[in-house]
Amino acid sequence: MRKRQVVVRRSEEPQRSAVKYGECQKNHAANVGGYAVDGCREFMANGEEGTDGALTCAACGCHRNFHKRELVETESVSECSNGT
Repeated sequence: MRKRQVVVRRSEEPQRSAVKYGECQKNHAANVGGYAVDGCREFMANGEEGTDGALTCAACGCHRNFHKRELVETESVSECSNGT
């Protein structure tokens, strides 16, 4: 029985994925027993990154968690040289 050696190479830069927040899905009529959303199409931060305003939507005023979260994958190109 022969043993096999497996070499796993990892790129120096991990593949990153950006997060985009889409339409608002907050049920604004939940307290009266209905269902209604405000129609906000995309999250727009109300402040700079790192502040409390960055988590509040400027269009509808609700928290970022109520908006649909979408992952946008980005490609990373790395050069690999063979040592032989």
